[in-house]
Amino acid sequence: MATPMDTPGGFLARRKRGALGLLAWLCGTVFFLPVAWMVLTSLHSESDAATNPPSVGALLTLQGYREFFGVSTGVSPWPPLINSFSASLMSTLLVLVLSIPAAYALSIKPVRKWSDAMFFFLSTKMLPSVAGLLPIYLIAKDSGLLDNVALLVILYTSMNLPIAVWMMRSFLAEVPVEILEAASIDGAGLPTVLARIVAPVVAPGIAATSLICFIFSWNELLFARVLTGVVAGTAPVFLTGFVTSQGLFLAKVCAAAVCISLPVLIAGFAAQDKLVQGLSLGAVK
Repeated sequence: MATPMDTPGGFLARRKRGALGLLAWLCGTVFFLPVAWMVLTSLHSESDAATNPPSVGALLTLQGYREFFGVSTGVSPWPPLINSFSASLMSTLLVLVLSIPAAYALSIKPVRKWSDAMFFFLSTKMLPSVAGLLPIYLIAKDSGLLDNVALLVILYTSMNLPIAVWMMRSFLAEVPVEILEAASIDGAGLPTVLARIVAPVVAPGIAATSLICFIFSWNELLFARVLTGVVAGTAPVFLTGFVTSQGLFLAKVCAAAVCISLPVLIAGFAAQDKLVQGLSLGAVK
């Protein structure tokens, strides 16, 4: 007796799944190749990294990483890395504190014309960053906040807040109203509802939003380049310091890029299950 998989329809379904699987592997390889090439180049000497075409089988060395950590130059990357981590973490926490109540008001307890409010949040991202650079610089100069991590925290919070509100609203819209009504009957106030009921239910969405905001803050370069100097310089600004008038040192740049990318990659791998759940939350009704 023929099984469903032995029928022509089952064979075509297997072929289709196999083709889709192969396409997924090809796409993953295409996206992974630049990362693998960056890691390989970081392990080459400057002479081997600068060859055209690049020398794949060249001898491997850790000289690029020694240069990044200042073994020969004495310039430590730790202050910029700490500045990036502090600004990204603090701004992400502030974004969550502000976006969750806002999303709660726009989804579970919707205000009038909530769609207009959501569009207003989104419209703040339509202005090119460079267009607001000069007024922000002048305000920071008059306020004495130039070369200050606190200024980066404020900027990153304001930049990521619209995206976080949009994301959190879609997640909070999936919270069953019945459990909120039960909590209200039991006398729970809004802070208790948000902390003990809403937050556990939308934990995957919070994790996804946090990771995306952290990545955006960690990778930001334009404002950090213009508004910081010696004290509050971030990791991306430190990375651009390897591009000098003497030339582009590919091995050192790739080694620095690998080291600077590691915190984001580690955070992504650690929270990948929550990230997948959060990004797929609300996708299927």
